[in-house]
Amino acid sequence: MPVRFYHCSSLTMNFTKPLPPFDPRSIPVQGVDNHLAGVAPDRLTPASLRGRFMHPPVWTPEHSVEKKFSNREPALAAVLVPLVMRDELTLLLTQRASNLSTHSGQVAFPGGRTDASDLDAVDTALREATEEIGLERQYVEVLGSLPTYVTGTAYIITPVVALVSPGFALQANPGEVADIFEVPLAFLMNPANHRRHALEFDGVTRQWLSMPYIDSAVASEGRDSTERYIWGATAGMLRNLYRFLSA
Repeated sequence: MPVRFYHCSSLTMNFTKPLPPFDPRSIPVQGVDNHLAGVAPDRLTPASLRGRFMHPPVWTPEHSVEKKFSNREPALAAVLVPLVMRDELTLLLTQRASNLSTHSGQVAFPGGRTDASDLDAVDTALREATEEIGLERQYVEVLGSLPTYVTGTAYIITPVVALVSPGFALQANPGEVADIFEVPLAFLMNPANHRRHALEFDGVTRQWLSMPYIDSAVASEGRDSTERYIWGATAGMLRNLYRFLSA
């Protein structure tokens, strides 16, 4: 199916681990989880998702706490996991600008640190999505939240899953979002696209997932296909969504 691509001049806040002194794309793949079944198509519909969050199954998140590599104080945060109701559901993601000093070019959910004025994690996620990419609340139907995910930099993130009605007009926050794009949810919910990596640095073995996606939509704009390299905390939270939907 065609995937929408939005070119912007800014960048979103990302909660994947800060780039260690290596290119994550260069780390060998230790394994691919193609032995696991993908989420059935009939579970990837708005009606099925509404029912699953209303009556959640018994399940266990696979990724919840990264190994700590920062001494900063813990901070609450929330991200929006926005599922756009196309003919098939897609996930709306952002990509950080390439000229930033940290996390440059990484893929992320819209989201950020909790403000004192936020009512709860849902309020944080919706506020940040509006501020970062101009996604107005009137288009968003919140389904529920996944368990918190703690990054190595001590962000305690609540992923807020929501359905998004088409018709929105996105406006990137200058200085924060480089690109906004969509990936088919079925691709992300198929473990055959989940790759495992590990590397020892700072005396600790770090492990993470990657879910590279070739975005052919950019070809319609006269550019080469672009690899959207989804990894780190973003991939970890998506893996938890997979476990939730396949339980």
